[in-house]
Amino acid sequence: MLALFVGFGLVVGVLFGFFGMGGSFLVTPALLMLDYPAPVAVGSGMAFVFGTAVIATLKHHDLGQVDYKLGVIMITGTTIGIEAGRASVYYLESMGLAGGVISVAYVVLLGGVGAMVTRDALKGDDGDGGGVDHEAADKDLDEYEIPEVAKKIQRTVRIPPMVTLRGDVRVSAWVITAVAFATGVLSGFLGVGGGFIRMPAMIYAIGVPVPVAVGTDLFEIVFSGGLGSYLYGQGGGVDLGIVAPLLFGSALGARVGSAATAVVDSDEIKVYFGGMLLVGSIAVGIGEVGSFLGNSTLELLGLVLVIGAAVVVAFAVLYTTVTSLRVTRRQQTSAAD
Repeated sequence: MLALFVGFGLVVGVLFGFFGMGGSFLVTPALLMLDYPAPVAVGSGMAFVFGTAVIATLKHHDLGQVDYKLGVIMITGTTIGIEAGRASVYYLESMGLAGGVISVAYVVLLGGVGAMVTRDALKGDDGDGGGVDHEAADKDLDEYEIPEVAKKIQRTVRIPPMVTLRGDVRVSAWVITAVAFATGVLSGFLGVGGGFIRMPAMIYAIGVPVPVAVGTDLFEIVFSGGLGSYLYGQGGGVDLGIVAPLLFGSALGARVGSAATAVVDSDEIKVYFGGMLLVGSIAVGIGEVGSFLGNSTLELLGLVLVIGAAVVVAFAVLYTTVTSLRVTRRQQTSAAD
């Protein structure tokens, strides 16, 4: 189990650092499939995502991809949402329904977001007409085309105060707060940083450039994960025997994943991430059916699918990174010749 948690932490760290998400939304269902109580699975997932977010945020800060104004505004809504989600988990646990309800919620959310990401990746509709340049400076951020749905929200919701974000994005603070509250509820209820919902929401609802959405999402997760960990820890919901080996493995993985954003065109890998979410949705569903029927084979299959999907996408990130570095090196050598 120790080796499993360390290895899983390494894989998830790579995903977390690269996508700004992909942490505990895999860890929590895996712990539920391993028969940990729902509060422990959720609380330990939040503690893990907190530690990983700190590591990855430092790297994205160095790349200039964090909008602290946006992050601070979102923290308010997130804080209220987390407490609402946490209270819901303990209420459902007292009724003996927490594990099943959380698993069903995972199936719906992972499947929905995975379908959206995969569809956009296959259509090439990433809002900027190409890949994501994670090293974009301020002067380049306004070159990212704002998705149509975000433009519509910005035109429709003009409730003061209006704030200007990096990339020359002007939006109502109430839109930001609403997005933060919704993802905060998810964080507290599902034990996730909320990134796999919050980052698409920042892009499609607020209109934030993709590189800034990744870095700011991680910055915000530091606070949401820290608060959630503290609240669950007070109720005995954080198992350090789980969190410590996960963090040990993810420490290296998060640095590698964050560094990869500087050289990898994320459009090349987006379809794999969407596929991972879809597989994760199916895996959680299979595991829950196996648990309901008392079929250990189905439960094991669900766990293998969750871990396997994460491993495949992590290796895809690493492979694309190495390939990109080789192409760059060859181009530099040719130019020198």
